[in-house]
Amino acid sequence: MDTVLQLFISGILLGGIYALVAIGLNLIFGVAKVVNFAHGEFLMIGMYVAYWLTNVFGINPYLGAPLVFLCGALIGVGFYLGLIRFTVYKTELTQVFATLGVAILLQNLALMLFSADYLTVQVFSSGNESIPVLGAYVSTTRLVSFLFAVAAMAFVMLFIKKTYMGKAIEAVSQDLTAARLVGINVDKVLVVAFAIGIGLTALAGGVLIPSFYAFPTVGSSFVLISFVVVVLGGLGNVPGTLIGGLLLGVLESFVGFIEPDLKEATYFVLLILLLAFLPNGLFGIKGAEKEALK
Repeated sequence: MDTVLQLFISGILLGGIYALVAIGLNLIFGVAKVVNFAHGEFLMIGMYVAYWLTNVFGINPYLGAPLVFLCGALIGVGFYLGLIRFTVYKTELTQVFATLGVAILLQNLALMLFSADYLTVQVFSSGNESIPVLGAYVSTTRLVSFLFAVAAMAFVMLFIKKTYMGKAIEAVSQDLTAARLVGINVDKVLVVAFAIGIGLTALAGGVLIPSFYAFPTVGSSFVLISFVVVVLGGLGNVPGTLIGGLLLGVLESFVGFIEPDLKEATYFVLLILLLAFLPNGLFGIKGAEKEALK
């Protein structure tokens, strides 16, 4: 029973991390219907920014999380204005090649600037790496990352439900034509959505640097997981992202305990099954993945 509890709690914490990584991807898709294949590279940028803040300025990566978010938000604005606004009304294939090209570019830039070294940050002294929770021991860094995931999810939901811009984002995600008819500035909404989405992705990288190594292709390790979480929770459904992340984290925890070599295979199998039998996910809106900007 203790082992089951340990695996379950570890899976919940891991799932919160996965949800934090995937929320930006789902937010952008929900509004712009753009599948961002450079998603993992923006997470990688967040990890390097947090590493740089810690080693150059001595700022704890958790305390520096708002700065990492701000950096990601500025990159998101540049990403939209410099590329996405020219492809958002194009075919899905154009968007795939455009964002994939950005991913390759960012990977190689990171390789040139930081080399292929594995970098990390230690924030807790020896002996404080884990704490007891309900009779189980959990990683302190993963617990903090989980709390950041919950806080980020709450921030997004409050922003969407309580602010004018948030309601505009929700309106555009539901019906672009109707949003334009009532006077909503769609281009401004898309800029804000990309700023928040990529800002959250960079934030995820910033709070993950104490738990995972940063290297130029680290994003590739998380991008498949993000897609699985988004599809599982439902395309365009932000709360579903958290539930999808938790479910995937618990599943991975138990599968990894039984057979560690099957963890990555689990992602592929689950994604195939979801696309075949539950393409709308658990909480997705039917047809959401086929909507397009007009």
